[in-house]
Amino acid sequence: MITITKTKQLTLIQAITDGMRTMLEEREEVVVLGEDVGKNGGVFRATDGLQEEFGEKRVFDTPLSEAGIIGSSIGMAINGLLPVAEIQFSGFIYPAYEQIMTHATRMRYRTKGVFTVPLVIRAPYGAGVRAPEIHSDSMEALFTHMPGIKVVCPSSPYDAKGLLISAIEDPDPVLFLEPLKLYRAVRGEVPEEKYEIEIGKGKYLREGDDVTVIAWGAMVPVAMKAAEQAAEKGITCEVIDLRTLYPIDKAIIAESVQKTGRCVVVHEAPATGGLGNDIISIVNDTSFLYMKSPIERVTGADVHVPFWALEEHNIPTPARVMDAINQVINF
Repeated sequence: MITITKTKQLTLIQAITDGMRTMLEEREEVVVLGEDVGKNGGVFRATDGLQEEFGEKRVFDTPLSEAGIIGSSIGMAINGLLPVAEIQFSGFIYPAYEQIMTHATRMRYRTKGVFTVPLVIRAPYGAGVRAPEIHSDSMEALFTHMPGIKVVCPSSPYDAKGLLISAIEDPDPVLFLEPLKLYRAVRGEVPEEKYEIEIGKGKYLREGDDVTVIAWGAMVPVAMKAAEQAAEKGITCEVIDLRTLYPIDKAIIAESVQKTGRCVVVHEAPATGGLGNDIISIVNDTSFLYMKSPIERVTGADVHVPFWALEEHNIPTPARVMDAINQVINF
């Protein structure tokens, strides 16, 4: 167990940079690649300074080809490297979907464990920053339905660094979703040392007895603000940050819902086919007889992310989450 001796205040994106720097220093097999990640330091500056520090052979730019980025990374991973590939926006990942689905996630199975693909795919995701529509997608459910890949989504600087290090050291592919809206919106104490957070474990952010509110990524602050509003009305909410979306932490969901008897799920992806549906199934499978009311979902609409003038009408807000909390309380 590592003893933490020193911390520093970082934004979420700085913590991600720090996680990559930590692993580039420790493991010479780690390489960082993607569009503009080298000299420019990435479109959001997530890789700022890394090429200057570690050289062009370890931090390098690629052509504008997401399929090529992931296909090349799979080859690197099979041959002993630990690639960290950046997809500039998660909405650009669709050309690479075939490489991920057909090759990255199946290599261990296909070769009976002879080869694995220790690949991390970093992808900024989500709306709220007034980017064009394909830049703002929340497509996590496409990948949580894909056996063979882990899906991680931190909401705090501390979790971001620890989960990224765990992802880089994982022997299998990990999709590391980074909430765009939180990149510079939150700060927190982050250890300077290397540390890991176990993939597959959720986290209690707030204890309560009346309602369980489940969220991840950029929706975590929304859920927390709603919980604060509920507390003013005498309603105590237990807020869970899933952190890992696949494999999902079924135990923490069941434990909380069996205590509160009520559940609200918050995500900005469209409702149909969204991960919230799987969470409802988990609650039904593990905790149905404990429920005092039907489960409520607060989600994005079943539309493409609208242009900036309407974007805020699509993203869940504390007010909408508060409405759902009232629904389950007053059922």
